[in-house]
Amino acid sequence: MAVDNEDLPALIGSRICHDLISPIGAINNGLELLGMSGEVSGPEMELISDSVTNANARIRFFRVAFGAAGDQQMGRAEVVSVLDDINKGGRLAFQWAPLDGASRSEVRMAFLAALCLESALPYGGTVAILCADGQWTVIGEGRKVNMDEALWARLTDKTADVEITPAQVQFALLPQAAEQAGRTITVDPMLEKISIHF
Repeated sequence: MAVDNEDLPALIGSRICHDLISPIGAINNGLELLGMSGEVSGPEMELISDSVTNANARIRFFRVAFGAAGDQQMGRAEVVSVLDDINKGGRLAFQWAPLDGASRSEVRMAFLAALCLESALPYGGTVAILCADGQWTVIGEGRKVNMDEALWARLTDKTADVEITPAQVQFALLPQAAEQAGRTITVDPMLEKISIHF
């Protein structure tokens, strides 16, 4: 079976996340065993434990955002679990409003949109993910919104001339994912809020 070269980055993302999740889980299990033994405790153990928990949450989130997507369903409980874990260690609070599950490709686009919004909220805030009648809206709100207009233009105009850094890869991937799904992205910026629709 031939591999579509456009899918290679997503397959690589899936592979990296898949291979990293097991050793991080093992480290977490080891920390729990050390904690139960009572021999090791204190702020050092808390710092290591928090770091492992945050790394595990980010990898789970990145596996959806950057990994291979498809039409298979993700249940609401699975999505909320990923977001609940990532909420524990970040400056943003992610909220998932849809009551039903969604296809992995739709969740992937929502997570990529959330990453775009994260880059525009340097002081934190909330990112709410909504869906009504098949139309998705991802809203980022915070006390300060910092938008790089050239970068954000890339979401709605794939010919926009902007250099994408590794930290901004979501701005290249979201339009590609939307195009594959037959969707059009619109962005609605305001003073303390940005909405992405697709």
